[in-house]
Amino acid sequence: MSEKLFDRIALIGIGLIGSSLARVIHREGLAGEIVVSTRSRETLARAEALHLGDRYEQSAAEAARGADLVIVSVPVGASEAVAKEIAPALKEGAIVTDVGSTKASVIAQMQPHMPPHVHFIPGHPLAGTEKSGPDAGFAELFTNRWCILTPPDGTDPAAIDKLAAFWRACGSNIDTMDPQHHDMVLAMVSHLPHIIAYNIVGTADDLQTVTKSEVIKYSASGFRDFTRLAASDPTMWRDVCLHNKDAILEMLARFSEDLSALQRAIRWGDGDKLFDLFSRTRAVRRSIIEAGQETDAPDFGRIAAVQTEKH
Repeated sequence: MSEKLFDRIALIGIGLIGSSLARVIHREGLAGEIVVSTRSRETLARAEALHLGDRYEQSAAEAARGADLVIVSVPVGASEAVAKEIAPALKEGAIVTDVGSTKASVIAQMQPHMPPHVHFIPGHPLAGTEKSGPDAGFAELFTNRWCILTPPDGTDPAAIDKLAAFWRACGSNIDTMDPQHHDMVLAMVSHLPHIIAYNIVGTADDLQTVTKSEVIKYSASGFRDFTRLAASDPTMWRDVCLHNKDAILEMLARFSEDLSALQRAIRWGDGDKLFDLFSRTRAVRRSIIEAGQETDAPDFGRIAAVQTEKH
């Protein structure tokens, strides 16, 4: 158990990230009270059945009222609507953060509506699975993963330190970045891989010469790993593409150029170039494992994590 950091935490949105936060906050005793909010009555009822909070509100404003920390966990396209709704209810000195995968867009949407008496500190935990909803979360989701904070200029350092302490108590490592730099980095390490996966799986689905049963039957030969990414929440990834389009388009252009070079190497039988590329990419994979950002456990360690929580 960690020490209590906040009297009341409001979780606006209770999907994979929100429900994982609820679980780790409970486990570590980081708040005196957790207030859960989502617009869906069915999802809110499920969150209550799972005992994810201490109080449940359909109204984001009611959930945020009196909270010391407000965490917005909604698709990035909904950020402005949430900011407008909660702004009048925010207490003086409250910290408002988010978990969105794009930062410049979230800041543009939310910051104009934040009252001057609160600390607005956008954030992004680099953690997730392809699953969604309140049942998908688990307390270990953030363990040894990175959480990037993008505080605007002039943000109170004490508020940044307190939010950083919260994420560390959840298991995360902390880094800070300029919002535009964050969006470019994430376009490469997260957004582009998901877009490629969606496209590859879509191509397989469209093939007329290969039956779907064969695609499923032989998926373990490599296709399966793409389907994990391509199974991610469609609403979230639609919003990511729309709200980080400049950085994504730049990375797609670079990828297209490299793909053309790879096509030429295959066409002309340039074995040396192919071997060099495959050797370099293999080294990247090993570096990721050495950095602790992957595991050799089956299913990327998710089975072990869920089993741990159940016990």
